[in-house]
Amino acid sequence: MNQTLLVELLTEELPPKALVKLGAAFAAGIVNGLKTRDLLEADSVATTYATPRRLAVSITRVRAVSPDKSVREKVLPVSVALDADGKATAPLAKKLAAMGIADIDVAALERAADGKADSLFYTRNVAGSTLQAGLQLALEESSAKLPIPKLMSYQRPDGTTVQFVRPAHRLIALHGEQIVPLTLLGLTAGKQTLGHRFLTKGDALTVPHAEHYAATLETEGKVIASIEARKENIRSALLAKAGADKVLMPEALLDEVTALVEWPVVYECHFEEEFLAVPQECLILTMQTNQKYFALTDANGKLRSRFLIVSNIATDDPSAIIGGNERVVRPRLSDAKFFFEQDKKKSLESRLPLLENVVYHNKLGTQAARSKRVVSLARDIATELGFDAALAERGALLSKADLLTDMVGEFPELQGIMGTYYARHDGEQDEVALTATEHYQPRFAGDALPSTSTGTVVALADKLETLVGIWGIGLQPTGEKDPFALRRHALGVLRMLVEKRIDVSLTQLLALAGKNFTGIAGFTDPVKDVRAFMVDRLRGILRERGFTPNEVEAVLVDDLDRLHDIVERLDAVQAFAALPESASLAAANKRITNILKKTDVAIGDVSEALLQEDAEKALFASVQRVRPQVDAAFAARDFTGTLKTLAQLRDDVDAFFNGVMVMAEDVALRNNRLALLSSLHAMMNRVADISKLAA
Repeated sequence: MNQTLLVELLTEELPPKALVKLGAAFAAGIVNGLKTRDLLEADSVATTYATPRRLAVSITRVRAVSPDKSVREKVLPVSVALDADGKATAPLAKKLAAMGIADIDVAALERAADGKADSLFYTRNVAGSTLQAGLQLALEESSAKLPIPKLMSYQRPDGTTVQFVRPAHRLIALHGEQIVPLTLLGLTAGKQTLGHRFLTKGDALTVPHAEHYAATLETEGKVIASIEARKENIRSALLAKAGADKVLMPEALLDEVTALVEWPVVYECHFEEEFLAVPQECLILTMQTNQKYFALTDANGKLRSRFLIVSNIATDDPSAIIGGNERVVRPRLSDAKFFFEQDKKKSLESRLPLLENVVYHNKLGTQAARSKRVVSLARDIATELGFDAALAERGALLSKADLLTDMVGEFPELQGIMGTYYARHDGEQDEVALTATEHYQPRFAGDALPSTSTGTVVALADKLETLVGIWGIGLQPTGEKDPFALRRHALGVLRMLVEKRIDVSLTQLLALAGKNFTGIAGFTDPVKDVRAFMVDRLRGILRERGFTPNEVEAVLVDDLDRLHDIVERLDAVQAFAALPESASLAAANKRITNILKKTDVAIGDVSEALLQEDAEKALFASVQRVRPQVDAAFAARDFTGTLKTLAQLRDDVDAFFNGVMVMAEDVALRNNRLALLSSLHAMMNRVADISKLAA
């Protein structure tokens, strides 16, 4: 008989940051355990529930007994089981006895090939297992494998010691309306649970049927069992309360608050307007991190003095809840205000000597030493790019000074942001002030790039210094391990070069970074390896943009070192690949490449007097005709036009390879034909190596 199954474990309050993983693992473990024991139908559907005090799962179409099945077991190889006369040997008799079939007629055993030799097999019918037996094992397995942050030991009323993430109080196991008699953590399964800790009287709540679990909890127990349903309930309520304002609700905060309440209710609170003089990032962070509150901003992004809280209590008079939360947040905001006012008493520049006391890496020195390297590199990059070197030096010099402020000491997430506020207070130029924030960008995939030239220069310098320095002392990424986030730094540099179209040599940038480590013991020049590492990361970036591996490899030629126009080149390659002539020209280009690779003589210019065959004369004439068009399009950076112009050569190239012997016996003739192919090859591959497009 197929029925819906419900399993619930009621506990003390579970760790909120682990609740989602605990709920998913609890449900998945039970589902997998039942599936392994053939107790589920193919179309069974599982629903996961998790609240601060319970882990649960309901599964449709669960069998009371798994189907009988036929099991084929290998007994022994024939050479061991039977003697020369075909009689049973002693090892066979012993094996059959161990299998519980000592009296079976040997002739009833199946004889079949097993690899290189024949063996005897026995097929038996095995009765299906009961749901009680299978679920008991599945529940035990699931509970044992939960991703529990820290086990807790506690005593049951009978004095036995139990270990679990939190003390467990009740267990439900219902198949339809029938209790499945299970035990776990000293508990015996029943059909009763508890509702909301405060919104019900605390009496046991009976779940009459597995399919009525969520509805019973919601209507009688004031508990929304589904973690996703609670989250969306909170999201909707926050948006409704925010009105015309914007509510700041990062997903991580929503997840954590959802894991703290069973019956969410949103209330509006306020703080004093005077706190708005503090940088709003500080206020927002302290509300989110310390109090799990939701800040509000106006349409222009300016922080409001009202904020929203998610309570676990519904009441007609929430004044006590609102007042309590307003009293709690006030000291936090006062601390932020105090830190801000104290920090402003010292300039960022006056804090720089203290960087000598902060170790960056034991092989690379202090933060002060690192700052000098970044300043030097920023000056060199700015000079190379034609930007203001003095601004770059100043921005780089002050970029890490806010690490020594009280505010960043309290909230490390504000590093850079506070540097910009303090630099502006100190009277620094705005581009220098912005560099404190922008030199960290991009901080993650999809993050904004620096908006100013100085911020871009210092961001490049900061990331390149880390890449070259850490790699140079032998701490490059290995496998999934990347403790210094070198992959992220590499992606940041590449995004800036590509998206901001910065025309500079990647190898030169790495070399400029490397020269600042001269004299450091144990440092080995890593420029070649870091460049290869970055080009490999570039492949990933370009593929994520929708370009095929062949198209990417076509532009990533060995001498590619400037990335400012790589996307335009790829767009051109993609447009060329769509032309009907592209396949033939790509194949010909590949053939030319292979021919030229095998040539070990110097190739000169084409002599028109040595052209003999009509096909080579026609190709030479076409190359001469097309070359000015190709040169003009390439000079105008019209890469698509450059490649499309080459499509005119398709017929002449095909005719050449069909009618001309390149490797002629006459040396002069052979070298002239190689020169023709070489000139064609150079013209065809100015934008990209189109031979990579050949299948």
